[in-house]
Amino acid sequence: MKTIKITGVPEHFNFPWLKLVEEQPFKAAGYTLEWKDESKGSGAMNMALKEEKTDIAILLTESFIKDKIEDNPGKIIGYHVLSPLTWGIHVPAKSTVQRISDLEEAPFLISRYGSGSHLMTYLLAKNNGWNPETLQFDVVGNMEGALAAFSNQEPKGFLWEKFTTKPLVDSGQFRKIDEIPTPWPCFVIVAHEKLLKEHGEIIPQLLSKLYAQSKKLKATPQLPSMLSKTYQLQEPDVKEWLAQTTWATQAEMEKSTLDNTMDILRELGLIDTKVSLDTLVDTNLVKLL
Repeated sequence: MKTIKITGVPEHFNFPWLKLVEEQPFKAAGYTLEWKDESKGSGAMNMALKEEKTDIAILLTESFIKDKIEDNPGKIIGYHVLSPLTWGIHVPAKSTVQRISDLEEAPFLISRYGSGSHLMTYLLAKNNGWNPETLQFDVVGNMEGALAAFSNQEPKGFLWEKFTTKPLVDSGQFRKIDEIPTPWPCFVIVAHEKLLKEHGEIIPQLLSKLYAQSKKLKATPQLPSMLSKTYQLQEPDVKEWLAQTTWATQAEMEKSTLDNTMDILRELGLIDTKVSLDTLVDTNLVKLL
């Protein structure tokens, strides 16, 4: 029996994966699916791929592309979420910060270097005309680390998915001063090249089951209640999130979108060069449009 280790953030985006793992659809074929939550985000999951601690990771698009250019041993086997990710720009609830411009010289909390919280700060800087070379970062690991770092109420910024942090905003621990969406589809599914080489025959079936699960869930009337209970979110917030979120339901990617993502990352100074699309994507599994 081969165990396929799958890693993702413990957030509502990945509910289809949890349901798929719960079903274990490939036991008869000799495969067990194992899910692991990674609260430290895409930077930590990129490292897990490099250290062969996971076979598949559900990664932020920008984080994987940057890491792939820096020799990540994974390849994209499809999108998981087609819609943008809306990052909340958070500050300590009682800090003096009132607007984004107040953060120009303040440190930003990040889960780790190469994570979405790190890379999206450069887009924030560009959008506001800041010098990216003056950005300051404090590595805090995850949302709990950010909460601890905010305790002294000093001016600091923290970018994180806005619905995940909303309970902390509602409780008066974080204050959200604005938002910034990704200019690309937010989550890709990345498989280690070793898995693709040794067990590639199961991957199309895995994707087919996942995409069917995502499609089925989106049409389930009880989904808001299910997500609310699983992730301790208010049901009205879940409904708002679902209204702006599109899970992928087929293994297709647009060439122009991938090219544009690399162009933006290069413009931000986060990558030095672009790579061919077949370097990023397993074109045996994904149809490039």
